[in-house]
Amino acid sequence: MGRHDRIRTGSVVFSGRFVFNRVNRPETAVVDADGFRPNVGIVLVDEHDQVLWARRVGGHDAWQFPQGGIQPRESPEDALFRELNEEVGLAPSQVEIIGRTRGWLRYRLPPRLRRHNSTPGFLGQKQQWFLLRMLAEDSAIRFDATDTPEFDHWQWVSYWYPVLEVVDFKREVYRRALRELMPQLIRIRRGTGT
Repeated sequence: MGRHDRIRTGSVVFSGRFVFNRVNRPETAVVDADGFRPNVGIVLVDEHDQVLWARRVGGHDAWQFPQGGIQPRESPEDALFRELNEEVGLAPSQVEIIGRTRGWLRYRLPPRLRRHNSTPGFLGQKQQWFLLRMLAEDSAIRFDATDTPEFDHWQWVSYWYPVLEVVDFKREVYRRALRELMPQLIRIRRGTGT
């Protein structure tokens, strides 16, 4: 097995109680005039350029990158660090920002997945993506930073693996984000900076 095929995993036990994800959290983000909620996407890479891939709580075997909404009066960077802590338990000092996408990348949620009580006209997410280097040990990743974890398991996977495995309506956004972030990762690995 080559270094890009290697997978390390981690999971969390929740003291025997069933844990729901954050679907009951009040909607605090604003939907723009085009029907998209601002959001950040997080690509966390390890020393082998593998990315953190996390399984959502709920038993549907749904895996994705950490992501989350930008709250009113919150910058994308502030949302990035809040979501990073809420979803994978990492502090800003445990990562380094390598790069980010230049603009918003959008995806539409299928109608069956849109919340019935959400803002009228809500169509999906618009995301700014961040590429982060993990500075901490793998053991720093944890899902108990909030009472309602988003994820229950994680693994390191090859850089392009998520494009093939993510739910279909997010696939093109993942492809575009990873394609745009890849040169920034290469520059860091070559030691030429961002």
